[in-house]
Amino acid sequence: MKTVQLQKRRDADWEYLGENIPLKNPLVLVFGNRYLLEDENIYNEVRAIFKDGHIVFGSTAGDITAEHVEVKSITITAIEFEKSCFEIKRINVLESNSNSFDTGKELINQLPKEGLKHVFIVSEGRFMNGSELTQGMNAATNSDLLITGALCGDDGRFQKTVAAYNENPKPGEVIAIGLYGETLEVSFSINDGWTPFGPDRIVTKSKGNILYELDDKPALDLYKKYLGEKSKELPGAALLYPLKVKSCNENHSIVRTILNIDEENHSMILAGNILEGEKVQLMMTHVDNIVNASELAAENANKIRQNKPELAILVSCIGRKLVLDQRVEEEVEEVIEIIGKQATVCGMYSYGEIAPFNGENNCQLHNQTMTITLISE
Repeated sequence: MKTVQLQKRRDADWEYLGENIPLKNPLVLVFGNRYLLEDENIYNEVRAIFKDGHIVFGSTAGDITAEHVEVKSITITAIEFEKSCFEIKRINVLESNSNSFDTGKELINQLPKEGLKHVFIVSEGRFMNGSELTQGMNAATNSDLLITGALCGDDGRFQKTVAAYNENPKPGEVIAIGLYGETLEVSFSINDGWTPFGPDRIVTKSKGNILYELDDKPALDLYKKYLGEKSKELPGAALLYPLKVKSCNENHSIVRTILNIDEENHSMILAGNILEGEKVQLMMTHVDNIVNASELAAENANKIRQNKPELAILVSCIGRKLVLDQRVEEEVEEVIEIIGKQATVCGMYSYGEIAPFNGENNCQLHNQTMTITLISE
């Protein structure tokens, strides 16, 4: 595997982060600031650098490399697979009018099945129902294929996300990158670092990703009561106090971000589905817990490998970034300390993280979670 990384800020030229070496038919991941990706010349700029590249764009709430976490830049990670190959498929949900479940199922079904080892997803992040997207992908694979990825971000604006494959980025895109190869080794792990507090509450009224009632009381009113003075800072403050959701029919709890609130209906709009009968608890954290969780995720992903990783794709959540603030690069540094400096590091801060629970194969939508995908040939 050979890799090249470049970075660009507004009104500046592309700068190489390390050695500039020629690559043949590379997979080119372009992650960065949504405004910069909306430049009408961006696709042609990247195409001029990688003439035979397969270019995948995704907007972020911060793009990740081994050197920096940046919010006002674009980062390119180009990868030449020497023993493996890849296929890329896409669907635009605005053009197809597909629901999230059907989009996930159809997208995976487009990929050739023979030899498929791993799929990485770069998805619309603003209005995609990530829970249903992952359920559709699981339905297409019988929950027997490792799928990781991200819902794209838009920094802290939550206005619009864009993505694309071999064209200028636009809203509505969902892209699947399928990796194939006999020697290809892919491992992953997740960890969040959030701590629940307060009593369990039962979801007594919900619809899709909208939470209306907890214990037969308006959900937003209860949430505001727990936040106290911080409730005046909603919806932004909600990123610092997500929900722990314990499913009725699964052994795992999942962290769920509150994306917005509806004052008129006293309800909360979550990043993924929530079902009536599920148990909910508020969560909180601090910097050390976030950093330690990333370290544990790296250890878990690394220890189950036979070979050292050559590529590390990190997808973390904007809520974690807000907690870390000026110490945001510490969670990336902890990952590098574990996996070694031989691996090229790339990734993004996202609006949703796609990965299975540790030790499983069926992918889930996570929030407020560090997900690490390690790849070697």
